[in-house]
Parts: sequence; structure tokens; C-alpha cells
Amino acid sequence: MLDLKDRALDVAAEGVTIADARLPDMPLIYINDGFERLTGYSAEVTLGHNCRFLQGPDTDPEAAEEIRNAIRERRPCLVEILNYRRDGTTFWNRLSITPVRDSAGTVTHFIGIQSDVTKRRRAEDELEEANRHMRDDLDAAARVQQSLLPDRAPDLPGLEVAWTFRPCTELAGDTFNILPLGDGSFGFYIIDVSGHGVPAALLSVTLSHTLSPVSGRSWLLGREQSHDPSPAATPPAEVVARLNEFFQMQPDSRQYFTMIYGIFEPTDRRLRYASAGHPPIVLVPRSGDPRALSTGGVPAGLFEEASWLEITVDISPGDRLYLYTDGVIEATSEEHGEFEIDRLISELGAHRELPLQESVDAIRARIESWCGENEPGDDVTILALEITS
Repeated sequence: MLDLKDRALDVAAEGVTIADARLPDMPLIYINDGFERLTGYSAEVTLGHNCRFLQGPDTDPEAAEEIRNAIRERRPCLVEILNYRRDGTTFWNRLSITPVRDSAGTVTHFIGIQSDVTKRRRAEDELEEANRHMRDDLDAAARVQQSLLPDRAPDLPGLEVAWTFRPCTELAGDTFNILPLGDGSFGFYIIDVSGHGVPAALLSVTLSHTLSPVSGRSWLLGREQSHDPSPAATPPAEVVARLNEFFQMQPDSRQYFTMIYGIFEPTDRRLRYASAGHPPIVLVPRSGDPRALSTGGVPAGLFEEASWLEITVDISPGDRLYLYTDGVIEATSEEHGEFEIDRLISELGAHRELPLQESVDAIRARIESWCGENEPGDDVTILALEITS
């Protein structure tokens, strides 16, 4: 039976060592063939020496200190330590040290089990490097996405603008903007792409780019700006229909988006907008109760033949319009459930006397408080407009 144990130890892939704890410097008194295969050190040059000869210049001092502490305290330990073979090459050693006690409880020997985990450590390092590059790419993409959002309120007479934008991951599926359309009128939109992460962000960025004037052209204006000094604004329902036609959901991505696109015409204080499956605008009038405006239509990208209605609302000076994505009303409290639109309307009414940006910030803080220790599970975007004259 003892001969069988010896043969079993010799064919084991792991290195096995026994050190005598009763002798000065605790020299090795046994190594198996696995240890020689792993380290290149034979029994002839190993026995009688402390196993620290495997350590070298790049060995982690903290790991070496943990081994020393375990031996001094006569306790087991498990570390991963960079060791050196006889030929000078390095390997990652998963070292397990276990004390052996006699009948009186005195530690007489330490058994060491060495396993080569170099391939695993290298794979982990490569994965970490890949993750670092991916994080850098995501950060760069997030900066690009942020650059497409307004960096300051547009200079439009009679209009005050405020917003907040809180993506739930590095990249968001939400986007919004306010754009002058000529003759004092302006267009505004808010978009929420289904899903999260890179796919949603790519479509969000593409939609934002499509709705921005590029090289003298814009989907928001009916004729080329370079050919007509006063192009007509494209009706909101037509803008949504064109986006729906151009960005049909693909079988491999199954992405669609909700949106509101509106135009405010200051000459007659009239708001025209179209909604594609998006949560309703909340109107907070200068006087009177806040309310949700009408919505209509399916999300864009789902059906090729879909159409949308244009809705018209009269706006008075001092009225406020709040647009938001479903991450606001679907923010969830473990105790109370979703935030919901009725609560949002009530909160906006309570904040009517606050400056516009402060009212937006108060809603964001309320959402974060509502979620408690949990992060909101979706992007939180709010765009607020106040007609000041």
C-alpha cells in the first residue's frame, strides 16, 4: 500500500513537497516527480533546502509574507504566487500549505501542493485587458453620444429650456434636442430606443444625427436650406412617418423606438406634435391644474404602413411642457412599485413655483429617492420647456 501511494504521488500532475518543521529553516525532505516536472528542480538539488528558492525578483512580497505568517502561526494557507523554474522562466503557482501534527498536537511537517495556473492567470489578464479596452471604447462612445445632446439652451426669444439626462449604463437609448426652425418657431424631440447598451445607443445616435441639420439638409425642414431661404417646417406626423419608414425593425435586432416630435409657433402660440407610442407630455399651465396631453400612434419601427396624427394645443405665456422617457414613470420602489404618471403630474404641479431647471432637478432627485438603494433600471431623461412670452 505504501508503494502504491508513492507511485500515485509521482504520477500526480501537481507538485507535492514535505518540509520538516522541526529542523532549522524547515528544509524539504520529500518532493514528488510532479514537482520536478513543474519546476525543473530535481530531488538532488532540492532536498535539504527551504522552498523559498522558487521565489524571484517579481514575486509578490505580500504573497510571500502570507506564506511566512502561515508557517509561523502553524496554520494552513492558500496563495497564488509568481515562482521561478530552474531555467529562469516564471509560472503562477497555486500553493496550498497544510500543517501536519503529531499525537500531541505539535506541528512536525508542512505539506505543500503546487499547481501551475499560468494559463488561467494569462487568460484572466487578457480578459481584463480586453475589458479595459472595451471600457475605454464605451467611454469614448458615451462622449460622442453626449456631444449630440444640447450643451446649452438655444437662444430662442420667449423660451426657457431645462433638462436632465441620466443613462442607466455607459450608453443610453434616450436622446433629445431643441432646434430653431426659422421665423421664431422651434422644433423639439425626445426619443427612447428599446433595449439598453450599445445597440440602443447606436440607433439613438443615428436618429439624433438624422434629425440634425447636416450639410444644409434636415428632415425637419421641407426643402433644402441651400435652395430656399425660408423653408417650411416638416409637419410632425410626417417626420415620425419618415423615420418609421427609414428605420424599420430588423429581425436580428428587433429594435423600435418611441418618440415625440413637436413644433411651437410663437406667432399664434400653437403647439403641434405627434407621438409614436411615447409617454404623454405633461402640461403645467401658469394657472390651473397640470394634465397629460393626448397621445396616439404606435412606436416607430414596428409597422411599415403605420401612420400618426398631428395634435394641436394652444399654449399661453407661463405654461410649461415636460417631456420624459418611460424610465421616469417606470422607476421602481421595492416597497411602493412604479412611480407612475399620476405621481409625476402631482409632483410637477407641486414644483410649479420653482425655477424651471430646479423643478427638473427636483423630479430627478425624487426618482432617485423613490428607487432607494437600487439604481433606476432605465435611462431617466426629462426635457422641460417654458413659454415665457
